[in-house]
Amino acid sequence: MKDFGTKVVKFSQNITPFGGISYVNTQFNKSGMAQLIDNELGIRGLGAGYSHSEIFRTWFELFFSGGECAEDVQVHLRRTLEQIPNNKACSSDTMLREVKSLATENTEIVSSSGKTYQFNINEKMNRLNIKSLLLTGQLEKGGSYDFDYDNQIISHEKYDAKKTYKMNTGYFPGVATIGDKIIYVENRDGNANVKTGQSETLERAYSLLEEHGMTANRSRMDAGSYSEDIIKTVARHSRKFYIRANKCHSLCDSIREQPEEAWQEVEINFTRYKVASLPFTQFLEDCHYRIVVMGEKNSERQADLFFGDNCIYRCILTNDWDSTEKEVIEYYNQRGSSEKTFDIQNNDFGWGHLPCSDMNHNTVYLILTAMIKNFYNYIVRKVSGVFTDILPSSRLKRFIFRFICVPGRWYFRGRQWTLGLYTDRPYDKLFA
Repeated sequence: MKDFGTKVVKFSQNITPFGGISYVNTQFNKSGMAQLIDNELGIRGLGAGYSHSEIFRTWFELFFSGGECAEDVQVHLRRTLEQIPNNKACSSDTMLREVKSLATENTEIVSSSGKTYQFNINEKMNRLNIKSLLLTGQLEKGGSYDFDYDNQIISHEKYDAKKTYKMNTGYFPGVATIGDKIIYVENRDGNANVKTGQSETLERAYSLLEEHGMTANRSRMDAGSYSEDIIKTVARHSRKFYIRANKCHSLCDSIREQPEEAWQEVEINFTRYKVASLPFTQFLEDCHYRIVVMGEKNSERQADLFFGDNCIYRCILTNDWDSTEKEVIEYYNQRGSSEKTFDIQNNDFGWGHLPCSDMNHNTVYLILTAMIKNFYNYIVRKVSGVFTDILPSSRLKRFIFRFICVPGRWYFRGRQWTLGLYTDRPYDKLFA
C-alpha cells in the first residue's frame, strides 16, 4: 500500500490554542475582581514582583485552561498566558507562596468527650469569597437565600491526614452553599466528629452572610446537624429549617403508636410513601417544631421486629408548619444539588489534588478554588447567552472544549491590541 505522507509546515507566529482564555482575563479585570482582591488583601511588599490580583488571576486562568496543579502553569501554560497584553503570569512557586502567605494558624477544638481536634478558620479568605459573589451579582445585599451545610471528606495522604469514618485519610471540612455557590469553608481534621464545633462553624457562616446584608431564608442539613446546640443556632439565624432527624427510642415509640388514620399516602419521584407529622418532644423545651415521618416499604419485604411492619422510616425535623409533608420531603431531597457541588470541586476545581502539606495552607487553596468555581458560574452564564451549545450548568471540561480551545493570536494594529480568532463562532458578541 502506498504511503501518503503528511507534509508539515511550521509557522513562527505566537498562535495560542486557548484563545478563549482572553475572555476570562477580560472579565476578571472588567468585573472589578482584580481591584477587589488587591483592596482586601493589600500590597504584597516592596520586593514583590506580582500583586495579589495577578497571582489570583494566574490561578483562575490555570483552571480555565484545563490545568490541574500550579506546575501546569510553569510547564505548559505560562507562554500562552503571557501572550495576552498586560497579563503577567507568575511562576508556580509564586502561586504556592501566595497560598501559604494567606494562611491562618489552626485552632484546637475540644469535643464533649475530651478529644482534641485541629480546625482551620480563615475569615479573610471567606470574606473575600462573599464579596466576590456580591461583586459579580451572584448574591445581592438584602437577599434572603436558602442555605445548605454539609461536611465533605477530602481524601489525601499528607502528613497531617487523619482517618475518616469512611476508613480513608484526609480532611473533613464544613462547607456552606447557596444553590451552586460555595459561600463558606472551614477545614477540620478528618477524624473530627461531625457535630463537634459545628454550632460555632454555622454561627460564623451565618454571621458572615448577615455582616454583608443577607439572611438565610431556609436551611437544610443532614443528620450530622441533629443536636440541641446546632438546632438552636440554625433556628436563630433561619426563617425555616429542615434537618434530618436521628431515630431514638422515644421517636420510634411515637411512630409505632401513630393510629392508622394519621398516615397519608403520597407519591414522590414515582415511589409511594406513607407520611405523617409528629410534635417534636425529644430534647428541646418550649419549641414549636414538628417531625415529618416518611415510611417506604422494604423491597425485601422483611418485617421490622421493632415497628411490626415492613417499612423503612426516615424523619425530618422542621419548624415549617405551613407546608404539607410531601412538600417538606421534596424540598429536603433537593439538597442533593449541593452534594453535586462537591463532585464538581473534587473533579473540576482541584479539591482532589491538594498542593500543600499543611491543613492551614490547604484551607486557603480550598477557598481560593471555591472562588474560581463561583467565578466560573458567572462566566458560563454570560457565555451561555451567546453560545447555544453551552449551558449555565455545563461542566468545566465541556466549557474548555467548546469555548476556551480556539486558536488565536494577539497583534498590534492601529495603536491598539486586537485578538484574532480562527473561528466563525460568535466570540465577537462577547468581547463587544
